[in-house]
Parts: sequence; structure tokens; C-alpha cells
Amino acid sequence: MSYTVHHEPHLSYRNNWLRAAILGANDGLISTASLLVGVAAANPSSQVLMLTGLAALTAGALSMAAGEYISVSAQADTEKADLEQERYELIHNPERELVELTRIYETRGLDQLLAHQVAVALTDHDALAAHARDEIGLTDTAKANPLQAALASALAFIVGAILPIIGILLLPKHTLVWSLSLLALLGLVLLGFVSARLGGAPVLPAIGRIVIWGILAMLATAMIGNLFNTGIV
Repeated sequence: MSYTVHHEPHLSYRNNWLRAAILGANDGLISTASLLVGVAAANPSSQVLMLTGLAALTAGALSMAAGEYISVSAQADTEKADLEQERYELIHNPERELVELTRIYETRGLDQLLAHQVAVALTDHDALAAHARDEIGLTDTAKANPLQAALASALAFIVGAILPIIGILLLPKHTLVWSLSLLALLGLVLLGFVSARLGGAPVLPAIGRIVIWGILAMLATAMIGNLFNTGIV
């Protein structure tokens, strides 16, 4: 009897860069659009608006890259320390580590004998990998990658921030607050759709949460901008 190998598609391998990219694009679009809506509500000149948008894009992209790199590097350092601890224990206390691995498999539903056999087999194959995966929860898919996260976040921030900046150039000045807000909301809907599709998640909840937070941010900055309306065109 022959068996056909069936590989189910899984999307969790995208988690590292997808999380950083969605965070970056969302932050780039919401923060830049909100800032520009707030400044536009104060009725400044077109040059001030453009300078504000470009400054927000540059500072935001660099900040996101630095933040992601630093935070994910800290995560990677923790993972490395955990692996070093496991490597030490496997060298100095191999019997205790085997018992520990056996108990892990028992809690997952295997009887004691089978759990011990599995633990022995995996220990003989690659003890450190077995403990990293089943005790610590570290896998190649979930492994921290600081540079990847930083680049994904920065590039996504720029993509998100570009939309409201383009809006400054194309939208009429006298309706800029509302038209820029509408453009940003359309961008958020698209971002929510893309993030849901890439992550294999339901589309409507993803769109809903990103649009709600975007509306709140733009409303808050528009109200602040109105308080300082300069009347300068």
C-alpha cells in the first residue's frame, strides 16, 4: 500500500517579520496621518505640512527600526542564555534532564513508558534541540531575528507613512483634514485586509480593530490642532 505525503500549509513561519511589518505599517500610517491631520487642523502653510510629514516619516522609520532591533536583540539574548543553561545541564546532569523531558511528554498525554522511550530517542538524536523545543519553546520558526524585524518594521513604516504624505500633495487644501482622514482610513482598511490575508486570520475583525484605533488617534490630534488654529494659509 502506498501513501501520498500531504503537507498542510501553515503560516506561523511568517510571524517574526509579519508582526514587525504590520506594526510598522500601522504605526507609520496612523502616526503620520494623525500628526498631519492635527497640524492641518491648525491651518499652517503647505510647506509646514510637507516638512512635518517628511520629518515624521524619517524619525518614525528610524525609531521603529531601532526599537525593534533593541527589543528583539534582548529577546535573542534571553534565548541564548536559556540555551546555554540547557547545554550546561545536559553536560552535568544528563539523567535529571532525561527525567524532565520524560515528564514533559507525560503531561502531553503519553504514558510513562512511551514518554521515556520518546525522551531517550530524541535525546540520542539531538538533546539540546529537544529541550529547546519542548521545554523552553524555542524553534527555528519562532527564533528571534533582530535585523529582520528592524528592516521589516522600518520599511513597513515608510510604506504606511507615504500615503498621507502623498495626500498632502494631491488633496485640496480647504478640505485637507477630512480628506486626509478618509484617505488614512482607506489605507487602514487595506492594511487590515492584507494583514489578515497574510496571517490567515478573519478579515473583518482585523479591519475593525485597526480602523477603530486609527479613528481615535486622528480625532484626538484634530481636536488638539483646532485648539491652536493659526489661520495662516
